[in-house]
Amino acid sequence: MSPTFISWLLLNICLLASFLRPLSAAIPIIPINGTCSDACGKISIKFPFGTGFGCGHPDFARYIKCSSGTLQLSTVTGIYTISSIDYSTHSLLVTDPLMSTCNSMQNSGSFSLDRASPFTLTSDNTFVLLGCSTTSPVFDPNEDLCDTGSGSRLCKGLYSCKGVTGIGLQQNAQISTCCVYESPTGLGSGYELDLPKLQCSSYTSIYGFGGDEGDPMKWNFGMSLQYNDSYYSEACKSCEESGGLCGFAGLDQSFACVCQNGLNTTTNCYGRGYAWSGTWGPKIQNKISIRGIECQCLLYCFTSCSFPFAPKVFRMILRV
Repeated sequence: MSPTFISWLLLNICLLASFLRPLSAAIPIIPINGTCSDACGKISIKFPFGTGFGCGHPDFARYIKCSSGTLQLSTVTGIYTISSIDYSTHSLLVTDPLMSTCNSMQNSGSFSLDRASPFTLTSDNTFVLLGCSTTSPVFDPNEDLCDTGSGSRLCKGLYSCKGVTGIGLQQNAQISTCCVYESPTGLGSGYELDLPKLQCSSYTSIYGFGGDEGDPMKWNFGMSLQYNDSYYSEACKSCEESGGLCGFAGLDQSFACVCQNGLNTTTNCYGRGYAWSGTWGPKIQNKISIRGIECQCLLYCFTSCSFPFAPKVFRMILRV
């Protein structure tokens, strides 16, 4: 048997062995950090936020998730859309799909922030209660819960909107059913806006007036929240510098660095995971022994081919 034929036979045996490796070795490059991502839709995601359970800090994962490209905040009163995050000021903007605006008013649900959550309302927010009963506790003269000064201007502005018909009022109705709400609990943690208890049909929150307090069409509707940014650590910094995303794992929710191939480590991703240029896959080395002849094949895989391990470059070393 010629040396050429032997080389050809051993080469094909080595290639076959590559195909027979466990399926875990045939997993292609994951083009994003496992179950964690650095973006949700158009919003950049950085620690302590995460896109799902196990991503970011556990204190945030209880409230934040990415669903179909939309970043969401969940509380006991509902699910709210996060429209933006400002990492320089540690703040985010949240909108309630049932909250009234000048364009559209409707019966709303309540809103609350868990006292244990890492979020607090900022002082930029102005809450306005709409369509309240005349017997509502917000109108109790002994409680002083409504701003009767500048608040009257805001109520007039909102009741001038065409959308007010959505809560059963006529445009430019009397503002006696409107209250710019000054919560007795302030704007700190544990904020609660219970509409049934307050006997109001709807609410809105304004975090900015667009430079014109007289034109409600220019107002910025939504809620501005501050978040606790004291969770960053040297371990997380090392993880991010290695190309990983900071997360957590295990029953104790201890720190984990999520690498680009989805593997978790307790430190960083240096020396772990796959190269992810999008062209070359993992380098696999197989070593087999047949009747005293040992061959070592070095196989480079081209992941864009239709086969899981298509040889691009190979070298065989025979040892007898």
